[in-house]
Amino acid sequence: MLKEFKNFIMTGNVIEFAVAVIMAGAVGLVVNGFVADIVMPVVGHFAGGIDFAQMKVVLDEAVVAADGAVTSPENAIRWGAWVNTIVNLLIVGFVMFLIVKAYNKTKAPEPEAAPAGPSQEELLAEIRDLLKK
Repeated sequence: MLKEFKNFIMTGNVIEFAVAVIMAGAVGLVVNGFVADIVMPVVGHFAGGIDFAQMKVVLDEAVVAADGAVTSPENAIRWGAWVNTIVNLLIVGFVMFLIVKAYNKTKAPEPEAAPAGPSQEELLAEIRDLLKK
């Protein structure tokens, strides 16, 4: 069983999949940083200086005790963070589109299949007809 597991884990597909997952995590971090640190500040600037990450609809205010301790945290719908996530998704989708498009260009075009000759049944029928003559 251990030998079968070793053979399974060492196949190319599993290793390629592991590399793809690790690279996807790294690309995700890069895209998150790009969206949070570059794209959204520009969008916020043109939207009147708004920081979308801080945009929210407060449902219940936080309850603070007299000593300053929070007894009940704020309950809010953080729609600005969701907007950041949507922008993030669009950028990741576009980057993946470009990667797949570039990959498809590197693949050699498949040669066209040679025209199919007569099938085995057609050849046998032709031999049968010749033998009848």
